[in-house]
Amino acid sequence: MKIYKPTTPARRGMTGIDFSLLTKKKAEKKLLIYVKRNVGRSASTGRITTRHKGGGVKKLYRIIEFAQTRIDSPALVIALEYDPNRTGFIALIEYQDPSTSSGQANRQYIIAPHGLKVGDSVVFADKADLNVGNRMRLKNIPVGTLIYNVELEPGKGGIMVRSAGSSAQVLAHEEKYANLKMPSGEIRKVPSECFASIGAVSNPENRFYRVGKAGKSRLKGRRPHVRGTAMNPVDHPHGGGEGRQPIGLKYPKTPWGKHALGVKTRNPRKWSSKLIIQRRKKKIKK
Repeated sequence: MKIYKPTTPARRGMTGIDFSLLTKKKAEKKLLIYVKRNVGRSASTGRITTRHKGGGVKKLYRIIEFAQTRIDSPALVIALEYDPNRTGFIALIEYQDPSTSSGQANRQYIIAPHGLKVGDSVVFADKADLNVGNRMRLKNIPVGTLIYNVELEPGKGGIMVRSAGSSAQVLAHEEKYANLKMPSGEIRKVPSECFASIGAVSNPENRFYRVGKAGKSRLKGRRPHVRGTAMNPVDHPHGGGEGRQPIGLKYPKTPWGKHALGVKTRNPRKWSSKLIIQRRKKKIKK
């Protein structure tokens, strides 16, 4: 974590990410694409569906290999890079097998695990050594191992445990499923044929990152968030009153009258609900 000298009031509380461990090189040009941003608007109607988004600096999307397209082909880590689209770092790998008959590129980006270094070797296989960065099926991963970039359906690519410093833990193997403890504390079943990577996601100090000033937040595409109590009654259920007033309700609401605190948002008809063994614990307010 980078600490700044308190030269200004904003700098006093500001912290930054330490990029000294990353490789000083430009991003791989063939793995960059432009993605049109909708900045909180619906792609179909153009209406604002997510408030307080807009602006921000321009950035290109890095094509990340979340799945395992090349099995049993060792790859060499040639660079560790920063990705503006995610909190963890990414690693540029180059396959040692020169054959490109499958049409796959010789270089790919992957999510970099904590402890991975330039010059290390990684491999995607059904069963491999328990080295950081290797990827294999859950049924071949021993109990107690930390994993990340976990698939929910075999062959679909990793969609869980991808943020900075996060990791899941293998608790048990039961028939066709593996029991995993997720970063939230939830315990769930995942098919044993799914793939997962060994280790934890890089940049664990991201949790201590402090923006420090509003201008830096605007560069990230976040617009100002106005409190409901500062609005008029016509604009928000919390609005109105002379001076500072309580919301006058039993529970907080959204501008459209829906519950905004302590309400379950998960769809009870979601097909994967039957795979959840134990839900995450609620946070206790102090």
